Amino acid sequence: MTLQDSGHSVTAPALPQWSVVPFIGLLLTIGVMSFVASNYTHSRLSHLWEHNSSKLAIAVFWSMPVILLLVSVGAWDALIIGMEEYFAFLVLLFSLFTITGGILLDGDLHAKPRVNAGFLATGAVLANVVGTTGASMLLIRAMLRSNSHRKHTAHIPVFFIFVVSNIGGVLLPIGDPPLFLGYLRGVPFFWTLNLFLPWMVAVGSVLAIFYVWDRIAYSHETPQHLREDDLAYRPMKISGRINFVWLAGVLLAVIFVTPDLLKGFGWDGTPLMFMREFILIGLAGLSFVTSPMKSETRTINHFSFAPIIEVACLFFGIFIAMIPALHMLQQHGASLGITQPWQFFWITGGLSAVLDNAPTYLTFLTVAESLPALASGADTMVPIDGSFVATGYLIAISLGAVFMGAMTYIGNGPNFMVKAIAQEWGYAMPDFFSYAIRYAVPILLPVYLLIMLLFLL
Repeated sequence: MTLQDSGHSVTAPALPQWSVVPFIGLLLTIGVMSFVASNYTHSRLSHLWEHNSSKLAIAVFWSMPVILLLVSVGAWDALIIGMEEYFAFLVLLFSLFTITGGILLDGDLHAKPRVNAGFLATGAVLANVVGTTGASMLLIRAMLRSNSHRKHTAHIPVFFIFVVSNIGGVLLPIGDPPLFLGYLRGVPFFWTLNLFLPWMVAVGSVLAIFYVWDRIAYSHETPQHLREDDLAYRPMKISGRINFVWLAGVLLAVIFVTPDLLKGFGWDGTPLMFMREFILIGLAGLSFVTSPMKSETRTINHFSFAPIIEVACLFFGIFIAMIPALHMLQQHGASLGITQPWQFFWITGGLSAVLDNAPTYLTFLTVAESLPALASGADTMVPIDGSFVATGYLIAISLGAVFMGAMTYIGNGPNFMVKAIAQEWGYAMPDFFSYAIRYAVPILLPVYLLIMLLFLL
Protein backbone atom coordinates (compact mmCIF):
# COMPACT_ATOMS: atom_id res chain seq x y z
CA MET A 1 0.00 0.00 0.00
CA THR A 2 2.93 2.35 0.59
CA LEU A 3 5.45 3.72 -1.82
CA GLN A 4 8.64 3.93 0.20
CA ASP A 5 11.18 3.35 -2.51
CA SER A 6 13.68 1.14 -0.80
CA GLY A 7 11.48 -0.57 1.73
CA HIS A 8 13.71 0.55 4.60
CA SER A 9 14.96 -2.15 6.90
CA VAL A 10 15.34 -0.69 10.37
CA THR A 11 17.29 -2.43 13.10
CA ALA A 12 15.24 -1.88 16.22
CA PRO A 13 15.66 -3.28 19.73
CA ALA A 14 13.76 -6.48 20.41
CA LEU A 15 10.17 -5.59 21.14
CA PRO A 16 8.02 -7.43 23.70
CA GLN A 17 5.36 -9.78 22.41
CA TRP A 18 2.60 -7.67 23.94
CA SER A 19 3.52 -4.87 21.55
CA VAL A 20 1.32 -6.46 18.87
CA VAL A 21 -1.75 -6.17 21.15
CA PRO A 22 -2.58 -2.57 20.09
CA PHE A 23 -2.61 -3.63 16.44
CA ILE A 24 -4.93 -6.54 17.18
CA GLY A 25 -7.08 -4.25 19.32
CA LEU A 26 -7.33 -1.68 16.53
CA LEU A 27 -8.38 -4.30 13.98
CA LEU A 28 -11.00 -5.71 16.35
CA THR A 29 -12.30 -2.22 17.16
CA ILE A 30 -12.67 -1.37 13.47
CA GLY A 31 -14.45 -4.67 12.90
CA VAL A 32 -16.82 -4.38 15.86
CA MET A 33 -17.68 -0.73 15.24
CA SER A 34 -18.27 -1.40 11.54
CA PHE A 35 -20.50 -4.36 12.46
CA VAL A 36 -22.52 -2.29 14.94
CA ALA A 37 -22.88 0.60 12.50
CA SER A 38 -24.20 -1.72 9.79
CA ASN A 39 -26.53 -3.84 11.91
CA TYR A 40 -27.68 -1.49 14.69
CA THR A 41 -28.11 1.75 12.79
CA HIS A 42 -29.98 3.58 15.56
CA SER A 43 -27.57 2.76 18.37
CA ARG A 44 -25.33 5.38 19.97
CA LEU A 45 -22.23 3.48 18.85
CA SER A 46 -23.49 3.53 15.28
CA HIS A 47 -23.93 7.31 15.34
CA LEU A 48 -20.51 7.66 16.97
CA TRP A 49 -18.85 5.64 14.18
CA GLU A 50 -20.35 7.93 11.55
CA HIS A 51 -17.98 10.73 12.55
CA ASN A 52 -14.41 10.66 11.27
CA SER A 53 -13.32 12.36 14.49
CA SER A 54 -14.35 9.17 16.32
CA LYS A 55 -12.29 7.07 13.93
CA LEU A 56 -9.29 9.31 14.52
CA ALA A 57 -9.76 9.08 18.30
CA ILE A 58 -9.79 5.27 18.09
CA ALA A 59 -6.69 5.29 15.88
CA VAL A 60 -4.84 7.56 18.31
CA PHE A 61 -5.95 5.50 21.33
CA TRP A 62 -4.48 2.26 19.94
CA SER A 63 -1.37 3.83 18.42
CA MET A 64 -0.27 5.70 21.57
CA PRO A 65 1.03 2.59 23.43
CA VAL A 66 3.18 1.75 20.39
CA ILE A 67 4.47 5.32 20.11
CA LEU A 68 5.39 5.37 23.82
CA LEU A 69 7.06 1.96 23.57
CA LEU A 70 9.14 2.88 20.51
CA VAL A 71 10.23 6.14 22.13
CA SER A 72 11.13 4.39 25.40
CA VAL A 73 13.40 1.85 23.66
CA GLY A 74 14.97 4.46 21.40
CA ALA A 75 13.42 3.11 18.19
CA TRP A 76 12.85 6.58 16.76
CA ASP A 77 13.85 5.44 13.27
CA ALA A 78 11.05 2.87 13.12
CA LEU A 79 8.48 5.47 14.17
CA ILE A 80 9.77 8.13 11.77
CA ILE A 81 9.88 5.72 8.83
CA GLY A 82 6.37 4.52 9.68
CA MET A 83 5.15 8.11 9.48
CA GLU A 84 7.07 8.71 6.24
CA GLU A 85 5.38 5.66 4.72
CA TYR A 86 1.99 6.84 5.97
CA PHE A 87 2.55 10.28 4.45
CA ALA A 88 3.63 8.82 1.10
CA PHE A 89 0.68 6.41 1.13
CA LEU A 90 -1.85 9.12 1.96
CA VAL A 91 -0.50 11.66 -0.54
CA LEU A 92 -0.68 9.13 -3.37
CA LEU A 93 -4.26 8.20 -2.50
CA PHE A 94 -5.21 11.86 -2.05
CA SER A 95 -3.81 12.89 -5.43
CA LEU A 96 -5.47 10.03 -7.28
CA PHE A 97 -8.75 10.56 -5.40
CA THR A 98 -8.74 14.29 -6.12
CA ILE A 99 -7.76 14.09 -9.77
CA THR A 100 -10.08 11.25 -10.73
CA GLY A 101 -12.88 13.06 -8.86
CA GLY A 102 -12.56 15.76 -11.51
CA ILE A 103 -13.11 13.26 -14.33
CA LEU A 104 -16.75 12.59 -15.02
CA LEU A 105 -17.84 9.47 -16.85
CA ASP A 106 -21.23 11.05 -17.43
CA GLY A 107 -23.86 8.56 -18.43
CA ASP A 108 -26.19 5.93 -17.12
CA LEU A 109 -25.77 2.58 -18.81
CA HIS A 110 -28.23 -0.28 -18.59
CA ALA A 111 -27.58 -2.05 -15.29
CA LYS A 112 -27.55 -5.50 -16.86
CA PRO A 113 -25.19 -8.27 -15.73
CA ARG A 114 -23.14 -8.23 -18.93
CA VAL A 115 -22.70 -4.44 -18.70
CA ASN A 116 -21.61 -4.68 -15.07
CA ALA A 117 -19.20 -7.49 -15.91
CA GLY A 118 -17.82 -5.28 -18.68
CA PHE A 119 -17.27 -2.49 -16.15
CA LEU A 120 -15.26 -4.82 -13.94
CA ALA A 121 -13.25 -6.28 -16.83
CA THR A 122 -12.39 -2.77 -18.01
CA GLY A 123 -11.29 -1.86 -14.51
CA ALA A 124 -9.10 -4.96 -14.26
CA VAL A 125 -7.18 -3.85 -17.36
CA LEU A 126 -7.12 -0.17 -16.42
CA ALA A 127 -5.71 -0.99 -12.97
CA ASN A 128 -2.42 -1.90 -14.62
CA VAL A 129 -2.19 1.45 -16.38
CA VAL A 130 -3.28 3.92 -13.69
CA GLY A 131 -2.95 1.71 -10.61
CA THR A 132 -5.68 0.06 -8.58
CA THR A 133 -6.45 3.31 -6.76
CA GLY A 134 -6.68 5.34 -9.97
CA ALA A 135 -8.88 2.78 -11.71
CA SER A 136 -11.13 2.45 -8.66
CA MET A 137 -11.67 6.18 -8.29
CA LEU A 138 -12.17 6.62 -12.03
CA LEU A 139 -14.84 3.94 -12.49
CA ILE A 140 -16.65 3.45 -9.19
CA ARG A 141 -19.00 6.44 -9.47
CA ALA A 142 -20.03 5.59 -13.03
CA MET A 143 -20.80 2.01 -12.02
CA LEU A 144 -22.76 3.11 -8.96
CA ARG A 145 -24.75 5.60 -11.02
CA SER A 146 -25.63 2.99 -13.65
CA ASN A 147 -26.94 0.62 -10.97
CA SER A 148 -28.69 3.24 -8.83
CA HIS A 149 -32.16 2.27 -10.10
CA ARG A 150 -31.79 -1.36 -9.06
CA LYS A 151 -32.61 -2.61 -5.58
CA HIS A 152 -30.46 -5.76 -5.23
CA THR A 153 -27.01 -4.23 -5.58
CA ALA A 154 -25.08 -4.82 -2.33
CA HIS A 155 -22.74 -7.27 -4.09
CA ILE A 156 -21.69 -4.86 -6.85
CA PRO A 157 -19.25 -2.62 -4.89
CA VAL A 158 -17.85 -5.74 -3.18
CA PHE A 159 -16.94 -7.39 -6.48
CA PHE A 160 -15.61 -4.04 -7.66
CA ILE A 161 -13.19 -4.11 -4.72
CA PHE A 162 -12.21 -7.68 -5.57
CA VAL A 163 -11.49 -7.12 -9.25
CA VAL A 164 -10.62 -3.46 -9.80
CA SER A 165 -9.14 -2.44 -6.45
CA ASN A 166 -6.98 -5.54 -6.04
CA ILE A 167 -6.73 -8.57 -8.34
CA GLY A 168 -6.67 -6.58 -11.58
CA GLY A 169 -3.48 -4.65 -10.82
CA VAL A 170 -0.92 -7.46 -10.94
CA LEU A 171 0.42 -7.16 -14.50
CA LEU A 172 2.66 -4.08 -14.21
CA PRO A 173 4.64 -2.52 -11.33
CA ILE A 174 2.47 0.61 -11.36
CA GLY A 175 -0.59 -1.55 -10.74
CA ASP A 176 0.01 -2.09 -7.02
CA PRO A 177 2.61 -0.73 -4.56
CA PRO A 178 4.29 -4.07 -3.67
CA LEU A 179 5.09 -4.68 -7.33
CA PHE A 180 6.40 -1.14 -7.65
CA LEU A 181 8.75 -1.75 -4.73
CA GLY A 182 9.92 -4.92 -6.43
CA TYR A 183 10.68 -2.88 -9.54
CA LEU A 184 12.71 -0.43 -7.46
CA ARG A 185 14.57 -3.37 -5.93
CA GLY A 186 15.65 -4.51 -9.39
CA VAL A 187 12.85 -6.71 -10.74
CA PRO A 188 12.63 -5.97 -14.50
CA PHE A 189 9.70 -3.68 -15.32
CA PHE A 190 7.95 -6.15 -17.63
CA TRP A 191 8.73 -9.25 -15.54
CA THR A 192 5.27 -9.02 -13.99
CA LEU A 193 3.78 -9.97 -17.36
CA ASN A 194 4.78 -13.50 -16.30
CA LEU A 195 1.72 -13.26 -14.06
CA PHE A 196 -0.64 -12.96 -17.03
CA LEU A 197 -2.04 -16.51 -16.84
CA PRO A 198 -2.73 -16.36 -13.07
CA TRP A 199 -4.28 -12.93 -13.66
CA MET A 200 -6.51 -14.33 -16.41
CA VAL A 201 -7.63 -17.25 -14.28
CA ALA A 202 -8.29 -15.13 -11.18
CA VAL A 203 -10.04 -12.27 -12.96
CA GLY A 204 -11.98 -14.66 -15.21
CA SER A 205 -13.10 -16.82 -12.28
CA VAL A 206 -14.27 -13.89 -10.16
CA LEU A 207 -16.03 -12.31 -13.16
CA ALA A 208 -17.82 -15.61 -13.86
CA ILE A 209 -19.00 -15.81 -10.25
CA PHE A 210 -20.10 -12.18 -10.41
CA TYR A 211 -22.03 -12.69 -13.65
CA VAL A 212 -24.00 -15.61 -12.21
CA TRP A 213 -24.62 -13.72 -8.96
CA ASP A 214 -25.71 -10.57 -10.77
CA ARG A 215 -28.03 -12.49 -13.11
CA ILE A 216 -29.79 -13.98 -10.09
CA ALA A 217 -30.01 -10.56 -8.42
CA TYR A 218 -31.23 -8.98 -11.67
CA SER A 219 -34.00 -11.57 -11.95
CA HIS A 220 -35.35 -10.42 -8.58
CA GLU A 221 -35.67 -6.78 -9.63
CA THR A 222 -39.24 -5.51 -9.99
CA PRO A 223 -40.54 -4.45 -13.42
CA GLN A 224 -40.76 -0.89 -12.10
CA HIS A 225 -37.07 -0.80 -11.19
CA LEU A 226 -36.08 -2.24 -14.57
CA ARG A 227 -38.30 0.26 -16.35
CA GLU A 228 -36.69 3.12 -14.40
CA ASP A 229 -33.29 1.79 -15.38
CA ASP A 230 -34.26 1.70 -19.07
CA LEU A 231 -35.68 5.23 -18.97
CA ALA A 232 -32.55 6.58 -17.25
CA TYR A 233 -30.23 5.28 -19.97
CA ARG A 234 -27.71 7.81 -21.28
CA PRO A 235 -24.60 6.94 -23.30
CA MET A 236 -21.31 7.47 -21.52
CA LYS A 237 -19.47 10.76 -22.11
CA ILE A 238 -16.23 12.00 -20.58
CA SER A 239 -15.90 15.45 -19.01
CA GLY A 240 -12.91 16.97 -17.24
CA ARG A 241 -10.43 15.52 -19.73
CA ILE A 242 -7.67 17.90 -18.58
CA ASN A 243 -7.43 15.76 -15.45
CA PHE A 244 -6.00 12.93 -17.53
CA VAL A 245 -2.94 15.17 -17.96
CA TRP A 246 -2.59 15.52 -14.17
CA LEU A 247 -3.19 11.77 -13.81
CA ALA A 248 -0.36 11.08 -16.26
CA GLY A 249 1.81 13.42 -14.20
CA VAL A 250 1.09 11.34 -11.09
CA LEU A 251 2.12 8.15 -12.86
CA LEU A 252 5.32 9.70 -14.21
CA ALA A 253 6.20 11.05 -10.76
CA VAL A 254 5.60 7.67 -9.13
CA ILE A 255 7.75 5.87 -11.71
CA PHE A 256 10.62 8.29 -12.16
CA VAL A 257 10.93 10.54 -9.08
CA THR A 258 12.85 8.13 -6.86
CA PRO A 259 15.67 8.58 -4.32
CA ASP A 260 18.19 7.27 -6.85
CA LEU A 261 17.14 9.99 -9.30
CA LEU A 262 17.32 12.69 -6.63
CA LYS A 263 20.68 11.73 -5.13
CA GLY A 264 23.07 14.64 -5.22
CA PHE A 265 20.33 17.26 -5.60
CA GLY A 266 19.67 17.70 -1.89
CA TRP A 267 21.69 19.27 0.86
CA ASP A 268 24.83 17.30 1.81
CA GLY A 269 24.25 15.00 -1.14
CA THR A 270 21.12 13.45 0.36
CA PRO A 271 17.90 13.04 -1.64
CA LEU A 272 15.36 15.83 -1.47
CA MET A 273 12.80 14.66 1.07
CA PHE A 274 9.29 14.06 -0.22
CA MET A 275 9.97 15.62 -3.62
CA ARG A 276 7.58 13.13 -5.22
CA GLU A 277 4.90 13.84 -2.63
CA PHE A 278 5.17 17.60 -3.19
CA ILE A 279 4.77 17.01 -6.93
CA LEU A 280 1.67 14.89 -6.31
CA ILE A 281 0.16 17.53 -4.04
CA GLY A 282 0.87 20.14 -6.72
CA LEU A 283 -0.86 18.03 -9.37
CA ALA A 284 -3.89 17.64 -7.08
CA GLY A 285 -3.93 21.41 -6.69
CA LEU A 286 -3.87 21.87 -10.46
CA SER A 287 -6.85 19.53 -10.67
CA PHE A 288 -8.80 21.85 -8.35
CA VAL A 289 -7.79 24.83 -10.47
CA THR A 290 -9.13 23.23 -13.66
CA SER A 291 -12.05 21.43 -11.97
CA PRO A 292 -13.08 23.47 -8.91
CA MET A 293 -14.95 21.99 -5.97
CA LYS A 294 -18.23 23.59 -7.13
CA SER A 295 -17.79 22.52 -10.76
CA GLU A 296 -20.49 20.50 -12.47
CA THR A 297 -18.08 17.59 -12.84
CA ARG A 298 -17.42 17.21 -9.12
CA THR A 299 -21.04 17.95 -8.22
CA ILE A 300 -22.39 15.16 -10.42
CA ASN A 301 -19.66 12.87 -9.07
CA HIS A 302 -20.91 13.59 -5.52
CA PHE A 303 -17.30 14.50 -4.76
CA SER A 304 -16.43 15.12 -1.12
CA PHE A 305 -13.37 14.62 1.05
CA ALA A 306 -15.19 12.35 3.52
CA PRO A 307 -13.88 9.05 2.05
CA ILE A 308 -10.22 10.14 1.98
CA ILE A 309 -10.52 11.62 5.48
CA GLU A 310 -11.87 8.29 6.74
CA VAL A 311 -8.91 6.48 5.19
CA ALA A 312 -6.49 9.03 6.65
CA CYS A 313 -7.91 8.62 10.17
CA LEU A 314 -7.96 4.83 10.26
CA PHE A 315 -4.67 4.22 8.49
CA PHE A 316 -2.87 6.64 10.79
CA GLY A 317 -3.46 4.14 13.57
CA ILE A 318 -2.82 1.12 11.36
CA PHE A 319 0.57 2.35 10.12
CA ILE A 320 1.79 2.98 13.67
CA ALA A 321 0.20 0.01 15.44
CA MET A 322 1.52 -2.48 12.88
CA ILE A 323 5.19 -1.47 13.36
CA PRO A 324 5.90 -4.09 16.08
CA ALA A 325 4.16 -6.82 14.06
CA LEU A 326 6.24 -6.02 10.99
CA HIS A 327 9.49 -5.94 12.96
CA MET A 328 8.76 -9.31 14.53
CA LEU A 329 8.03 -10.66 11.07
CA GLN A 330 11.34 -9.31 9.77
CA GLN A 331 13.23 -10.80 12.70
CA HIS A 332 11.67 -14.26 12.56
CA GLY A 333 10.57 -14.60 8.93
CA ALA A 334 13.60 -16.64 7.89
CA SER A 335 12.94 -19.17 10.67
CA LEU A 336 9.38 -19.92 9.57
CA GLY A 337 10.50 -22.91 7.48
CA ILE A 338 8.98 -21.65 4.23
CA THR A 339 10.53 -23.50 1.28
CA GLN A 340 7.75 -23.87 -1.31
CA PRO A 341 6.08 -21.29 -3.58
CA TRP A 342 2.60 -22.18 -2.32
CA GLN A 343 3.75 -21.49 1.25
CA PHE A 344 5.03 -18.06 0.23
CA PHE A 345 1.72 -17.40 -1.52
CA TRP A 346 -0.45 -18.10 1.51
CA ILE A 347 1.68 -16.53 4.23
CA THR A 348 2.48 -13.40 2.19
CA GLY A 349 -1.17 -13.10 1.18
CA GLY A 350 -2.58 -13.82 4.62
CA LEU A 351 -0.42 -11.17 6.25
CA SER A 352 -1.02 -8.70 3.40
CA ALA A 353 -4.74 -8.89 4.17
CA VAL A 354 -4.20 -7.33 7.59
CA LEU A 355 -0.78 -5.66 7.35
CA ASP A 356 0.71 -3.21 4.89
CA ASN A 357 1.25 -5.39 1.82
CA ALA A 358 4.33 -3.46 0.65
CA PRO A 359 6.65 -4.21 3.61
CA THR A 360 5.15 -7.71 3.84
CA TYR A 361 6.13 -8.24 0.20
CA LEU A 362 9.65 -6.94 0.85
CA THR A 363 10.07 -9.04 3.99
CA PHE A 364 9.32 -12.30 2.22
CA LEU A 365 11.28 -11.21 -0.83
CA THR A 366 14.28 -10.96 1.50
CA VAL A 367 13.51 -14.42 2.89
CA ALA A 368 13.25 -15.81 -0.66
CA GLU A 369 16.64 -14.32 -1.61
CA SER A 370 18.29 -16.54 1.00
CA LEU A 371 16.87 -19.74 -0.52
CA PRO A 372 18.35 -21.64 -3.49
CA ALA A 373 16.50 -22.08 -6.76
CA LEU A 374 16.48 -25.85 -6.37
CA ALA A 375 14.29 -25.69 -3.27
CA SER A 376 11.58 -23.87 -5.17
CA GLY A 377 11.64 -26.18 -8.14
CA ALA A 378 12.38 -23.19 -10.36
CA ASP A 379 15.01 -23.26 -13.08
CA THR A 380 15.36 -19.49 -13.50
CA MET A 381 16.42 -16.67 -11.22
CA VAL A 382 15.38 -13.01 -11.21
CA PRO A 383 17.96 -10.29 -10.38
CA ILE A 384 17.23 -8.31 -7.21
CA ASP A 385 19.74 -5.55 -6.37
CA GLY A 386 22.86 -7.62 -6.97
CA SER A 387 21.24 -10.77 -5.62
CA PHE A 388 18.80 -13.26 -7.13
CA VAL A 389 15.47 -14.81 -6.23
CA ALA A 390 13.90 -17.92 -7.71
CA THR A 391 11.13 -17.21 -10.21
CA GLY A 392 8.72 -19.55 -8.43
CA TYR A 393 9.12 -17.69 -5.16
CA LEU A 394 8.74 -14.26 -6.76
CA ILE A 395 5.57 -15.30 -8.57
CA ALA A 396 4.06 -16.62 -5.33
CA ILE A 397 5.00 -13.55 -3.28
CA SER A 398 3.70 -11.15 -5.95
CA LEU A 399 0.38 -12.96 -6.36
CA GLY A 400 -0.16 -13.30 -2.62
CA ALA A 401 0.56 -9.65 -1.83
CA VAL A 402 -1.70 -8.28 -4.58
CA PHE A 403 -4.54 -10.81 -4.72
CA MET A 404 -5.16 -11.15 -0.99
CA GLY A 405 -5.40 -7.43 -0.40
CA ALA A 406 -9.03 -8.07 -1.34
CA MET A 407 -9.66 -10.28 1.70
CA THR A 408 -10.40 -7.39 4.08
CA TYR A 409 -11.34 -3.71 3.87
CA ILE A 410 -7.89 -2.77 5.20
CA GLY A 411 -5.98 -5.04 2.82
CA ASN A 412 -5.46 -2.27 0.27
CA GLY A 413 -5.97 1.49 0.30
CA PRO A 414 -8.75 1.70 -2.33
CA ASN A 415 -10.94 -0.82 -0.48
CA PHE A 416 -12.10 1.56 2.25
CA MET A 417 -12.45 4.41 -0.24
CA VAL A 418 -14.74 2.38 -2.50
CA LYS A 419 -16.76 1.33 0.55
CA ALA A 420 -17.13 4.94 1.72
CA ILE A 421 -18.10 6.22 -1.75
CA ALA A 422 -20.66 3.43 -2.19
CA GLN A 423 -22.22 4.29 1.16
CA GLU A 424 -22.41 7.95 0.15
CA TRP A 425 -24.39 6.83 -2.91
CA GLY A 426 -26.81 4.89 -0.69
CA TYR A 427 -25.47 1.37 -1.24
CA ALA A 428 -25.75 -1.03 1.70
CA MET A 429 -22.17 -2.16 2.24
CA PRO A 430 -21.35 -5.16 4.45
CA ASP A 431 -19.61 -4.47 7.74
CA PHE A 432 -15.95 -5.37 8.33
CA PHE A 433 -16.60 -8.96 9.41
CA SER A 434 -19.44 -9.64 6.96
CA TYR A 435 -17.29 -8.48 4.05
CA ALA A 436 -14.66 -11.07 4.94
CA ILE A 437 -16.91 -13.93 6.07
CA ARG A 438 -19.87 -13.62 3.67
CA TYR A 439 -18.02 -12.50 0.57
CA ALA A 440 -14.22 -12.73 0.55
CA VAL A 441 -13.76 -16.16 2.12
CA PRO A 442 -16.42 -18.12 0.17
CA ILE A 443 -15.74 -16.36 -3.15
CA LEU A 444 -12.01 -15.66 -3.21
CA LEU A 445 -10.49 -18.56 -1.26
CA PRO A 446 -11.65 -21.18 -3.81
CA VAL A 447 -10.23 -19.02 -6.60
CA TYR A 448 -6.92 -18.73 -4.76
CA LEU A 449 -6.86 -22.48 -4.17
CA LEU A 450 -7.27 -22.90 -7.92
CA ILE A 451 -4.38 -20.48 -8.51
CA MET A 452 -2.22 -22.53 -6.14
CA LEU A 453 -3.08 -25.84 -7.83
CA LEU A 454 -2.48 -24.52 -11.34
CA PHE A 455 0.61 -22.36 -10.87
CA LEU A 456 2.31 -22.86 -7.50
CA LEU A 457 2.73 -26.60 -6.96
